[in-house]
Amino acid sequence: MPSATGLRSKPAVLLIAAALLVSLVFGLSFVAMHRFRDLRGEAVDPVAHPLTDEQAKRQVLEPAGEITATGKLKGISASYLLMSCTNADDPPYQGAVYLNFDVPGVMATPQYFESITTAMTAKGWTVATPPGGHPGGRTLTRNGVTAIYFRNSDKADRATMQIYGECRNTTDHRSDPTGWVDVTGALPH
Repeated sequence: MPSATGLRSKPAVLLIAAALLVSLVFGLSFVAMHRFRDLRGEAVDPVAHPLTDEQAKRQVLEPAGEITATGKLKGISASYLLMSCTNADDPPYQGAVYLNFDVPGVMATPQYFESITTAMTAKGWTVATPPGGHPGGRTLTRNGVTAIYFRNSDKADRATMQIYGECRNTTDHRSDPTGWVDVTGALPH
């Protein structure tokens, strides 16, 4: 058994201090990395099953068509964009469709939105947290796709639906020409 003076010797104290310091650094690093991931979410994780450009487009265009038909949306116009999930340019990317459609008057819009929600939940969509900044808006999700819809604040007779796919396209599109592409013709009318 070591003597009390042996544990108080300068080399022993330095060894104990170094062991405690290393433990503290590793513990803080572990907490910091998990906190960083919590703040950024899955965007910092490597993509396990990447999507091609066409698959990313189909992932949002097919639900847009389903919602248009099932929800009986009228006066539709839609645009598609492959957008960065991390910033303005870097991979990974996700497909996005912005869909505009007609809504009845302001007082009838909540009931109309509820009818869309009811029709889509019957097709396997799940109601999610309503979008912030859009009173009366709705959010639906299914298979990694999120659809957010709300009344257009500039035009009382129009609504906007934003449909986002998963962040699984890892192709580098930083040098591609960008801009929304009209996909209205690809949706049922």
